[in-house]
Amino acid sequence: MGPFLETLLGGLMVGMLYSLIALGFVLIYKASGVFNFAQGAMVLFAALAMARFAEWIPKLTGLNNKLIDNTIAFVGAALMMVLLAWLIQKLVLGKLVNQEGITLLMATLGITYFLEGSGQMLFGNDIYKIDIGMPKDPMFLFEKTFEGGILVNQEDLAAALIAAVLVALLALFFQKTATGRALRAVADDHAAAQSIGIPLDRIWVIVWSVAGVVALVAGAIWGSKLGVQFSLSLVALKALPVVILGGLTSIPGAIIGGLLIGVGEKLSEIYLGPHLGGGIEIWFAYVLALVFLLIRPQGLFGEKIIDRV
Repeated sequence: MGPFLETLLGGLMVGMLYSLIALGFVLIYKASGVFNFAQGAMVLFAALAMARFAEWIPKLTGLNNKLIDNTIAFVGAALMMVLLAWLIQKLVLGKLVNQEGITLLMATLGITYFLEGSGQMLFGNDIYKIDIGMPKDPMFLFEKTFEGGILVNQEDLAAALIAAVLVALLALFFQKTATGRALRAVADDHAAAQSIGIPLDRIWVIVWSVAGVVALVAGAIWGSKLGVQFSLSLVALKALPVVILGGLTSIPGAIIGGLLIGVGEKLSEIYLGPHLGGGIEIWFAYVLALVFLLIRPQGLFGEKIIDRV
């Protein structure tokens, strides 16, 4: 039972990070109907900005306090993501209102390559470190209950707690604030929301800004674990099966989908890997997403589309 619980906890912690990245996809799709393929590039761009700002701030200010340096770097990167959201709305999406879905999809692909190229131009293409103070050493839990205890990575635990707090704050924001209610109204019906005075341009800038800050938090966490490198955008694409599983329009679906995929890939790697060969953790999420596309295309919590003639 001990090894099973150890694997289960590891899967839940990784799944929480997948959920965090998937929230960026869901937020933008709910508010604008755009499937944002640039979310992975946003994670990379935000992580690069924070890593480089954290390097530059001590040199420019003479400060040598890691907490203060990281805080200023995080705020600076967040402001950059808000500016980026405003530019995307004004220069790209604002010009493509009421266009076909494929047009908007191609626009997000263009934004992806722009962010990757501009990130390399502005911040360089080396592997950078982000040290946000998360503990690296493992710890053992329930040693009196299970022989040898349950090994838990403190860094993964801290990352999962940060992700859980952010997800809870976003849920409260959507449910309890006037802006959150406006976002939900836009998600339900753009035309109706606009007819009662809700400004779509401002709402879309807010949504892309929130998705940018979510990408920054995810990028900081993954950058602390893996280092900030250009493969980070590929890690973010693991959230695609999460949104397919949970549903493109469901915030709870993104959370539960991430947890299911995190747990599923860890358990399958440990218990099926010896029989089927290694590497199951790499493709498990995509195969599960394919199964859901065949059986329930709208996902667990997505809205079923019914065409009436």
